[in-house]
Amino acid sequence: MAVTSFKRRWTLDDRAESVWHSLPVDIPPGCEGLLVTLTVPAVEGVVIDLGCEGANGWRGWSGGARQTFAITPTAATPGYLPGELEPGTWWVVLGLHRLPIEGAELIVEATTGPVSVVPGLSEYAAATEAVAVPPRPPRRTLPSADGLRWIAGDFHAHSLHSDGSTPIANLAALGVAAGLDVLACTDHNTEAHHLELPSVGRRFGIGLIPGQEVTTESGHANAFGTIGVIDFRRPAAEWVPEVARRGGLLSINHPLGGDCSWRQPLWGAHPPLAEIWHSSWLDRRWGGPIAWWESWSLSTTPIGGSDWHNPSSLSQPGTPTTWLAVDANAKTPDELVPAVLEALTAGRTTISAGYNAPVVLRNANEFVILDAPNTVLISPDGTRRPIRTAFETLPADHPGGHVLVTHDGEFISLTH
Repeated sequence: MAVTSFKRRWTLDDRAESVWHSLPVDIPPGCEGLLVTLTVPAVEGVVIDLGCEGANGWRGWSGGARQTFAITPTAATPGYLPGELEPGTWWVVLGLHRLPIEGAELIVEATTGPVSVVPGLSEYAAATEAVAVPPRPPRRTLPSADGLRWIAGDFHAHSLHSDGSTPIANLAALGVAAGLDVLACTDHNTEAHHLELPSVGRRFGIGLIPGQEVTTESGHANAFGTIGVIDFRRPAAEWVPEVARRGGLLSINHPLGGDCSWRQPLWGAHPPLAEIWHSSWLDRRWGGPIAWWESWSLSTTPIGGSDWHNPSSLSQPGTPTTWLAVDANAKTPDELVPAVLEALTAGRTTISAGYNAPVVLRNANEFVILDAPNTVLISPDGTRRPIRTAFETLPADHPGGHVLVTHDGEFISLTH
């Protein structure tokens, strides 16, 4: 057993140089485990993120949610990947997310050797075991084009693998209780949660979409698909082609989301998706998200996300609800995952405020508007078409994003 210790005062000059700093740890051949502990002073204004890079690649991230983690060949703290500890130089990665003017003294201790207790593991297992499969509410069947069917989803949620308060199993339960067919699990800067998605999805009867929230202080983006970790430390303009090269899909998250608003330069490399409707859109008479979509590009496929972290989050999973027109033959959780990624690629999405809320659907060359009397459908060129009854159809003769608006200017549904 060997202990590598680092004790240093980090300053605003360090943060100006880079938000992320890496501390080396030597991993010998046959190493049985790595235990890392970060000591942060109890000083107002200090927020330090924590992660780990192995000699052969990224092993996990807990951000500011944890101050200790362990990795062994067979187990790891939630948020980190278990597996062989390849010999060589590993790195404890610190994110200087927030520092006071006077800086902060941080202590990092990295112990190599047997790990008797993996932090957070038994608690995670107990929380998972305690989750029961809930009843599903009555299904809402929406009219669809031939060969397709509309399913309900949410494309932004977090678990104990990052800064959420609950295991993946409870995310699945919350999704089922909300009527969802699919839910994207998008923990920050890690793919450790992907390992359990298929089995949990089958148990609960919901397609769990593998995602990761590529997270920086200048903006967040969700990368969907089993594509490996996208390095958040690289320029965001590199994320777009890299995700595409690996066969995934990238979405800009909550572009107007307070201090998490999108401010990353992309040099024209637009991702195919954007989280136009985020749970932080509390007053939908405020047209900011739609104005952003219009200026960014109404050809960008819109998705929605609750961004659920814990019971005090702004909304529950499924609020808003993203509807996807998927292959009608895709039924099981395993079949729904690729079907959803295909639907996103094709741009077949609609967003409503909730599972049973008014909605506008694009079915081939026709719009179907449900439960939205006395509203207006607005096309990208500004054309306004009145909706007078609870079920109406209109020609879908304009490409790109459309919005459904009430008489007092509240946005109630978006479609692509």
